[in-house]
Amino acid sequence: MPKDGFSRRAVLKGGALLSLGCAFPSVVYGAERRTVLNDASRLNPTPVLRHLTLGGRGSTVLLETLRVELKAAAAEGRPVCASAARHSMGGQSIPRDGLAVTLTGDQPEVDSATLTCRVSAGTRWSQVIRRLDPLGLSPAVMQSNHDFAVGSTFCVNAHGWPAPHGPFGSTVRSLRLLLVDGTLVTCSPAENAELFGLAMGGYGLFGILIDLDIAVTPNLVLVPVVQRMEAGRFAQAFMEAVEGDPQTRMAYGRMSVARKSFFRDALLTVYRPLDKQPATLPAAVSGGFLNTVSRDIYRAQIGNETAKHARWLAETRLNPALGSGIATRNSLMNEPVSNLANTDMRRTDILHEYFVPPERFDDFLEACRAIIPKARAEFLNLTLRYVGADPVAVMAYAPSPRIAAVMSFSQEASPVGEVDMMQVTEQLIDRVVGLGGTFYLPYRLHARRDQIAAGYPRLAEFIAAKRRYDPGLLFRNAMWSTYFA
Repeated sequence: MPKDGFSRRAVLKGGALLSLGCAFPSVVYGAERRTVLNDASRLNPTPVLRHLTLGGRGSTVLLETLRVELKAAAAEGRPVCASAARHSMGGQSIPRDGLAVTLTGDQPEVDSATLTCRVSAGTRWSQVIRRLDPLGLSPAVMQSNHDFAVGSTFCVNAHGWPAPHGPFGSTVRSLRLLLVDGTLVTCSPAENAELFGLAMGGYGLFGILIDLDIAVTPNLVLVPVVQRMEAGRFAQAFMEAVEGDPQTRMAYGRMSVARKSFFRDALLTVYRPLDKQPATLPAAVSGGFLNTVSRDIYRAQIGNETAKHARWLAETRLNPALGSGIATRNSLMNEPVSNLANTDMRRTDILHEYFVPPERFDDFLEACRAIIPKARAEFLNLTLRYVGADPVAVMAYAPSPRIAAVMSFSQEASPVGEVDMMQVTEQLIDRVVGLGGTFYLPYRLHARRDQIAAGYPRLAEFIAAKRRYDPGLLFRNAMWSTYFA
């Protein structure tokens, strides 16, 4: 791009200034007052013409209401997007000047004989655990927090920390999808398999997800084994624990974020079944991360190296000494992300996630040490998880087993903070893609298009299929407009 031209970077920086300056409760154009929706980043205030909240697992009323609304939106040339809690961070769940549908959940139906559970797309994972727990069952894979919706988990193809599984989509037996013309189709790895692979991690661009049949597994009491080690030993130890030990049921890692030991001191936690399982399992409680590190300590890390050292001390020494850590599978996953919610309106929490080939993990750590400490944003947390190979999703981020690096930043809610985050993200993506890895798409839309193509080699196939299934581009969101249009 010539220096005297308008680069994508300059346009996005200008857009950051505009979006942050226009964060009003509502926007008025003439006599028409529109609803303004936002997402978890708090940086995407977006006007929508119409916002509907609908529930009911595939009921006639739900389906007919959606069909009427789709027909009207198509006639007016307005985009449609369905979502649940809008936990994404780049406008992936919001249709500008279009129809926004918020789906709610209901009581899941469980088939204990086949170890499956039918859920509506808007059902939250907390509802699923509440239903499964008394039956001695647990989701095979779910996101690491319970306040996300099951349908949203499929649409972003999220993963969890149960081992040795791939993303959530690998545990979905079938689903029903409402297409652009109002047709309701069943999709699975065997039926309408192409559409199934497109919708898995397809961000709602191929239709409105109605309900899903998901795999469940017996709930168990699990015992953790915690190992502290140098960061350079982590990848081998992690992969051996997950892929080499059939008793491993859940596993995750963390690393010190204090500057003196940044990404050099690691913690590996592996959960295996208790030798003798109790006849009756205790009810699922909210536990896990907040039992080891309080919200106050977590938030105190911002601009405070002493707090970062204190948090690492709590995770590596105090908590293992204070309790056994024994918990049921359901309790470990029954944690709301809202427990760590940021209440400082001057800042916002931004997530990144990178999927790294295990053999290049040390190079990834080196890249992070070179880039992250220089950023204006405060780095708060790194959690490491295993993701098995995903051969089904067209937009797969783990074509072979990966170590997932989930990062949490605290960013200033300002144009300066936004530009800083954009630059850090672009640098990290360049390094990760250069290592043969990729990056997750439901966060801030800060990647370049060439980075998308490099990280997702089936991108052209995905776009071509989108235009074939939805030639009028009815299902659209900010991601489509920024990355794919």
